[in-house]
Amino acid sequence: METTNCIETSGLNYHFSKNDHVLKDINLAVPKGSIYGFLGPNGAGKTTTLKLILGLLKNQTGKIAFFGKNFHDNRIETLKKVGSLIEAPSIYPQLTAIENLKIWQKIYQCPKERIQEVLEIVDLAQSGKKKAGKFSLGMKQRLSIAVAMLHQPDILILDEPTNGLDPSGIIEMRKLLIRLNEQENTTIIISSHLLSEIEKLVTHIGIINKGQILFQGTLIELQRLQDRGSSILLRTNNSDAVLKILEEKKIVGKVENDAVVLPAISKEVIAELVKSITNQEISIYEVSQQKNDLESIFMDLTK
Repeated sequence: METTNCIETSGLNYHFSKNDHVLKDINLAVPKGSIYGFLGPNGAGKTTTLKLILGLLKNQTGKIAFFGKNFHDNRIETLKKVGSLIEAPSIYPQLTAIENLKIWQKIYQCPKERIQEVLEIVDLAQSGKKKAGKFSLGMKQRLSIAVAMLHQPDILILDEPTNGLDPSGIIEMRKLLIRLNEQENTTIIISSHLLSEIEKLVTHIGIINKGQILFQGTLIELQRLQDRGSSILLRTNNSDAVLKILEEKKIVGKVENDAVVLPAISKEVIAELVKSITNQEISIYEVSQQKNDLESIFMDLTK
């Protein structure tokens, strides 16, 4: 069955005990070639969902498909196409980066040349004889991604890969993931609770809270929600007079912090409104569009 999605789940439910429902009817659709941000507060169900997708937890109810094929029936074939980093990095601290990768190269049975390739991809080619235990957290995360990329997977699944990183480490990780997506043609699923960081990286977003999907779509579609919540701010020397002009034009406005706030209107209507205000010799100090930031939308969705 041909599909534009590389991962799809339908009716995915999970509970650790009879009354502890962790996931409720999770329907994910991850498009091929995308960077899919899986967002939600801590404890929302992100890690549980990813573990189910990878087969690290036994599926209870619902279906999981990779490239249109049922995961349960094609488990080994599917996992050969997937790389992952769930929770703590899986590396040996007493070994160098190359020594760590040699172990995994034998497990994956991929060419030895691939070791140097992935080290260059994650910017660890110059790590030399330094033991992985002495790496910074960012270097450990990049080495773990090198391990996950060793067998050239089509899909990379990462659970909170920027956790604990400093700002420069977060920027490095972002650049690395964009490079993997564009140059290696890797579809990436990345879970996080930080929308402010994820929105600089992803093409698609799924928002989960208390085990339920609240939003799924492109970043552009999420930004449209932002536009719907926008408003126009007018700061003048006579708010009461401006309210009367708005009333005549059948536009609803209100005064907030010595400024008039009205719903988003077209540029043409704004121009006509400004003309009407200045005709009454009212001084205009500011005309600006006030947008709900995506973080506010995220918080509203997850309340």
